[in-house]
Amino acid sequence: MSVFMEDLDAFTYRERLATGNRLVIVPVGSVEQHGPHLPLTTDVLLARAVSGRLAQAVGALVAAPVVYGYKSQQRSGGGNHLGGTTSLDATTMIAIARTLTHEFARHGAEGVIFLNGHFENYQFLYEGAELATRELAARGSDLEAMLLSYWDFVDDATLEEVYAGSFPGWDVEHGGVLETSLMLHLHPELVDLGRVMDFPPAELPRYDLLPVRPELTPASGCLSSAARGSAGAGRLLLERTTTALTEAVDGAFQRNLVASTETNP
Repeated sequence: MSVFMEDLDAFTYRERLATGNRLVIVPVGSVEQHGPHLPLTTDVLLARAVSGRLAQAVGALVAAPVVYGYKSQQRSGGGNHLGGTTSLDATTMIAIARTLTHEFARHGAEGVIFLNGHFENYQFLYEGAELATRELAARGSDLEAMLLSYWDFVDDATLEEVYAGSFPGWDVEHGGVLETSLMLHLHPELVDLGRVMDFPPAELPRYDLLPVRPELTPASGCLSSAARGSAGAGRLLLERTTTALTEAVDGAFQRNLVASTETNP
């Protein structure tokens, strides 16, 4: 049976949340340009896919994804000035995380995991979840929130295997090998390798300028080349990342998982 909330009717959703380990994973992405070879919703698709595999591994449910994200930054996502990128401001992102945490607590969840697929989202998800858990604790709720970005769970050995010593660094891994490889594995019909612009990694200043200077962003909109991307690398990345995420969630929510096992042998 599907782990995705949007596939379930309300009765089935309530029953599964009540009788399972009461964990809800919220995929959070963005509508952001990823060059000419990847779709605007790459961050959404990848966060949702990783969330689904994690949910299967730990017995959680996956909420409908948060599609829009915080403003793309020039040094991590090409910049909010690029056409197609459609963003939310910080106040809205914080409110979304805060509201969703309260909502899933109301549904009976004991843990909410925000699985982030867009670098710029993280601190605003943190703020919203922190405010909500503090408010819930004041009401006697023991709901816990966990925040993570899936790429933080790619280990050095996997990076070496995928990039063969050519990893450009996370600061310019936007529209590059990692995202392209995962998309080739998960959604190959949405990837056009023939349109990859094989440029060297972007060289950006170690500061931000506002208004941004568009000429600092590579013409591709990507910050490193996707030419080495492959479906095989995507499969490896997904498998290794899911394993590491599962270990992290099992450890963080051991109380919930043990209680669930005792209640539902």
